Amino acid sequence: MIIGMDIDRLFDLTGKVAVVTGGGDGIGKGVCEILASAGASVVVSNRTFEKANSVVSEIQSRGGIASAVRCDVLSDEDLVSLVDTAVSTYGTINILVNNAGMGGAGREDPFKIDREYVERVYRMNVIAPWRLCQLAVPYMAASGYGSIVNISSMSSVNKDPAMGIYASSKAALNHMSANLAYDFGQYGVRINCIGPGAIRTHALAGVLTPEIEQHMLAHTPIRRLGEVSDIAGAVLYFASPVSVWVSGQTLFVNGGGIQTLD
Repeated sequence: MIIGMDIDRLFDLTGKVAVVTGGGDGIGKGVCEILASAGASVVVSNRTFEKANSVVSEIQSRGGIASAVRCDVLSDEDLVSLVDTAVSTYGTINILVNNAGMGGAGREDPFKIDREYVERVYRMNVIAPWRLCQLAVPYMAASGYGSIVNISSMSSVNKDPAMGIYASSKAALNHMSANLAYDFGQYGVRINCIGPGAIRTHALAGVLTPEIEQHMLAHTPIRRLGEVSDIAGAVLYFASPVSVWVSGQTLFVNGGGIQTLD
């Protein structure tokens, strides 16, 4: 595929269909909004339907195309229904953003967490993205355009206390994606990861203190914490035609540094 130097075409998603998990707030919401602004029809998936529907209303108020689906990514039935709904509504799936996740925040005391917690984190952060890839890639292949973006974390390469399960699950997501690039490439489908640094979301606000923020900024060359728009922009890059020869990569969006909670 040869792309000209027309910037509008390089980032144009008109006619494309995007599915975003965890799209009801935070990074997921920002991703839904930027993909819709680029012309994609966006399926906003969230465990809480009301949150997803609120994002859809905002997108539609700006002239975008979107619909809401309730989906708990821990439920295989919900994952199948999400893909079926997207296809029945818009005809196909071209872009999949696996954003829903859980764990971390420096709260994983290895002697206090139980096996149920460990399995739940891996089911959400690794197995659910894999399952949605399995379900969506055939439609991407048939449509002639496919891009999968998995939201990972800087924790996948950092070493922090009380983060072993979350961090290792995100490392698994990175490596799984790099390997799946070989499996999906023959079908014209790309798969990449984005590893956010410290992003100003409600989740970060729950653990961020002025002291922690100053510690983070001391190791961040671009002297601010990240914003949702920083991650959304990276997702747009991977989702768009501009990156048609990029697959199997993990892009860390972190202000050039390392932000940790300790």
